[in-house]
Amino acid sequence: MVDIFRALADQTRRQILDELVDRDGQTLFEICSRLTMKHGNTSTRQAISQHLGVLEAAELIRSHRDGRTKVHHLNIEPLRELATRWLTKKE
Repeated sequence: MVDIFRALADQTRRQILDELVDRDGQTLFEICSRLTMKHGNTSTRQAISQHLGVLEAAELIRSHRDGRTKVHHLNIEPLRELATRWLTKKE
């Protein structure tokens, strides 16, 4: 769970998740383009790749290879588990 909080603590990583909510299944190039156009984020591709690694380690995204391209998908299950932890009333 610490990984989830660490991943969500960074604004760029939250922006990446926002972009995957808008359009799931994006490549690094697509994510970088959308971050620049919509958020004015001018981070390098290498920096965004590192952010994607943190998100993947926290299991907030999943990726798969399509030929030479890596495609990233949002995984909401860890967030659901996190919310359930405190929102489910225990008797």
